[in-house]
Amino acid sequence: MILAKNLHKFYGDLEVLKGVDLHIKQGEIVAIVGPSGAGKTTLLQILGTLDKPSNTNDSTININQQNVINLKDKELSKFRNEHIGFIFQFHQLLPEFTALENVCIPAFIAGKPKNEVEIEARKILDFLGLSDRTEHKPNELSGGEQQRVAVARALINNPKVIFADEPSGNLDTASAKNLHELFFKLRNEFNQTFVIVTHNTELANMADRKLEMKDGLIVHY
Repeated sequence: MILAKNLHKFYGDLEVLKGVDLHIKQGEIVAIVGPSGAGKTTLLQILGTLDKPSNTNDSTININQQNVINLKDKELSKFRNEHIGFIFQFHQLLPEFTALENVCIPAFIAGKPKNEVEIEARKILDFLGLSDRTEHKPNELSGGEQQRVAVARALINNPKVIFADEPSGNLDTASAKNLHELFFKLRNEFNQTFVIVTHNTELANMADRKLEMKDGLIVHY
């Protein structure tokens, strides 16, 4: 599902990634762990096509058999919208829109019909236990509910892979546990691939595999 080779990233003279290689299989839940400053979020952003490696001429990122490094900006945006979902520590919901409207946005960007999108969004929200919260705006939802809406938004285009950056870092213990269990329920139901950057030991230990980063390299698979 994901094959990356020789990823380097420089910010000025600082080398944040120092030649990262990794292979993640379809339907696998992988946790990326390590101390702050190890390069975890930078790696996640590059794998998720939100950023590019510094050495684009001699690196590879294949996602679902597509080398995304070769894609032009418009093609890359389309690929990202159709194949990748994102979940962040802070849900980043738009406050002026309801839960249903927030979930629908990526599908509207993809040009899908409004009626079909709303039906699918309601199905996902129901699956996530939010069927009675669809018309509520983010400030009317609990932290756990807001994060589940963000998960629904990540799922609306049925992506092949979901990248999550500290997804439970802003949640209380009970909400975090529910979110972690949800990831595995989704994987078992839809065979989606999850790549999760986390400091949460419980979540990391639940994953199929842990990739430990240190000083810009993966030091343990």
